[in-house]
Amino acid sequence: MARKTESADAADVLAPVTIAVGQEDLLLDRAVREVVTAARAADPDTDVRDLTSDQLQPGTLAELTSPSLFAERKVVVVRGAQDLSADTIKDVKAYFGAPAEEITLVLLHAGGAKGKGLLDAARKAGAREVACPKMTKPADRLAFVRGEFRTLGRSATPEACQALVDAIGSDLRELASAVAQLVADVEGTIDDAVVGRYYTGRAEASSFTVADRAVEGRAAEALEALRWSLSTGVAPVLITSALAQGVRAIGKLSSARGGRPADLARELGMPPWKIDRVRQQMRGWTPDGVAIALRAVAEADAGVKGGGDDPEYALEKAVVAIARAARSRRG
Repeated sequence: MARKTESADAADVLAPVTIAVGQEDLLLDRAVREVVTAARAADPDTDVRDLTSDQLQPGTLAELTSPSLFAERKVVVVRGAQDLSADTIKDVKAYFGAPAEEITLVLLHAGGAKGKGLLDAARKAGAREVACPKMTKPADRLAFVRGEFRTLGRSATPEACQALVDAIGSDLRELASAVAQLVADVEGTIDDAVVGRYYTGRAEASSFTVADRAVEGRAAEALEALRWSLSTGVAPVLITSALAQGVRAIGKLSSARGGRPADLARELGMPPWKIDRVRQQMRGWTPDGVAIALRAVAEADAGVKGGGDDPEYALEKAVVAIARAARSRRG
């Protein structure tokens, strides 16, 4: 087999063998769907066989890929290929050397050491490879969301993408569904205000909304967001955490030397988009204001963790103090 590189071209997608490598279920399912869609576009009567590793026994692959009387196109999907038996792996490796025409074999492999010989053999034979890694880092999930919007032909601001990740969390299926919903419901560029309207009930999103409004000096809006968050069951400790992050970001950037967002991002451990946002938020801040706000956050944190009788009041007090501190330069 000639080496195939991943692309959206139908001829490439229908390479004799595709290996989808990783443990992210959504991406694995998409890799399968992409092949099946291309096959059925070429032949609506394509026969799809979707098997688990224990269903592919020695000899089964030969039966599935034997010439058909009607010369039909076929897609054979094998899930959990790393768990195939040694004898079945021999069959699959032999198949790599002489793949059948009009048949696409799709192997889903978790990666790692188990079954690595099968992966190595597929790569050596020139199989098309699709990476499906678990997205454990926030930056990876952010890139995923951006890619989803691009794929659907829509524009979303960096802040909107980040707000969606903050709101939804690590579940890629939920993130993909949220992007699709926003694209279907909203016209024009999607911004963080839109995301907030749709997903403000999520604990992370609502708590960061409180923090953003507070550090911007918008006390009334911050208090409104705080009361809404608490009424929907957001844990007070999540709100104090968001307030602390917001004030610390102001302090970090205000004490950093000037430079491009990318340089500051590396220095401060923030994404470049957040550097731009914090720069806008810090316009009314002074060093004394940061110190006052940090004390207010510490007092609120103690209040919500048992040091006070009324956690809600402790949070309201902190939000007002932070909003006032945000206006200290403006008097």
